[in-house]
Amino acid sequence: MRTDAAASCVVSGVLWRSQTTEPSEVSVMAKLFESIGKLGLALAVGGGVVNSALFNVDAGHRAVIFDRFRGVQEAVVGEGTHFLIPWVQKPIIFDCRSRPRNVPVITGSKDLQNVNITLRILFRPVTTQLPRIFTSIGEDYDERVLPSITTEVLKAVVARFDAGELITQRELVSRQVSEDLTERASTFGLILDDVSLTHLTFGKEFTEAVEMKQVAQQEAERARFIVEKAEQQKQAAIISAEGDSQAALLIANSLMEAGDGLVELRKLEAAEDIAFQLSRSRNVTYLPSGQGTLLQLPQ
Repeated sequence: MRTDAAASCVVSGVLWRSQTTEPSEVSVMAKLFESIGKLGLALAVGGGVVNSALFNVDAGHRAVIFDRFRGVQEAVVGEGTHFLIPWVQKPIIFDCRSRPRNVPVITGSKDLQNVNITLRILFRPVTTQLPRIFTSIGEDYDERVLPSITTEVLKAVVARFDAGELITQRELVSRQVSEDLTERASTFGLILDDVSLTHLTFGKEFTEAVEMKQVAQQEAERARFIVEKAEQQKQAAIISAEGDSQAALLIANSLMEAGDGLVELRKLEAAEDIAFQLSRSRNVTYLPSGQGTLLQLPQ
């Protein structure tokens, strides 16, 4: 009985130890996972804070900092990675490289002809004036400024020239547009690297009038050629008649001086020429005189 009682005591002790050991291990593992979770959360929060405190400015770009308490900062941030105060400061990125833009304009010339012009502009902002541009105009400064000033300058310059001068003096027109537009854009903090006229057409009425004028000029040139040709033919006829008259006068004088001898000489020359021509023909046969019986011809 004592042996059984001792055995039962040992078993109960082992069971108590196993029951007390398992909860302690579970609590340790729980604390470990809780620590790992807190560490991961802290890292995530720290990474988010650091990420929100950094911003990148790519090549050819500049940034303007907007502060919720102090407004737009005057300093312009260059290329690279920079720090800011999260939720307080915000970067506004501007592209400072040259960009093209086509601006079509319909205006009138000095002689009241409708002109369709397309102007191609290469523009970029002045980096030191980016805070003023962002404050007074906005990020879409090109949409707000370029169409209006281009239309204004083109209408002012084109109105100084006639329709024909716009074609013949196109280089001068382009230069004046470039100078006036560059000066006008500088007041808004913009630099124009290139200004060129890429398209220049006129209204339908003017085009038809030019075509009719060209046709009339061609017809006038043709009539002038016909008149000149007739005049040349007239002069040729006069010269030929004068030559014939002089030749007849010379022949008459020769006859008066030489008598019938000149006529006989001309007859002999003509007969010689006729005989030479007949001798070269294959359809001519020469017969001696008195031999007509060979061909049964009457004498």
